[in-house]
Amino acid sequence: MKTLMQEEVVKVPKGIKISIKSKIVEVSGKHGTLKRSFKHLPIELRLANSSKEVRARMYFAKSKQLSMLNSCCSHIANLFTGVEQRFQYKLRLVYAHFPINVTITNGGGTVEIRNFLGEKIVRTVNMLSGVKIEKSTATKDELIVTGADIDLTSRSAALIHQSCLVKNKDIRKFLDGIYVSSHGAIED
Repeated sequence: MKTLMQEEVVKVPKGIKISIKSKIVEVSGKHGTLKRSFKHLPIELRLANSSKEVRARMYFAKSKQLSMLNSCCSHIANLFTGVEQRFQYKLRLVYAHFPINVTITNGGGTVEIRNFLGEKIVRTVNMLSGVKIEKSTATKDELIVTGADIDLTSRSAALIHQSCLVKNKDIRKFLDGIYVSSHGAIED
């Protein structure tokens, strides 16, 4: 059965400027500006209460289509968190015999992975825009990926993980690789 009108509300935190123009949401805070387009969704987005909350509406939608509404609001809430706190992914280097060597170049924009399973090939992973990587000073064999946009930060961590997948071997036995150990928003 179709619902006539469904509405979700997202509160805008203090100290954050937001603008919505033709389904493009632009959020500014202390860590910069993030933009996201929702043009592909049949949703009406508008500011209410003198820019203190975002209202997302959907008309004549079935239950599966209504799930887009909550997803849209979650993406907007992630934009608020990104410009306020930033996101961080911690990755651990796991190896049994051949130690994995990691070199960070390009001012934290590129990672070079050497000696994975004793291979001579150098794996190069470029971070997506606005994402930086560094080695952890406190923990051995740990990489820290930070960025304001949760999508770009998590995709950069996934690119590093995917570059070190074990091929043509039993993955229950060969557990070497780079794995995400923790992730979340960080306070600055």
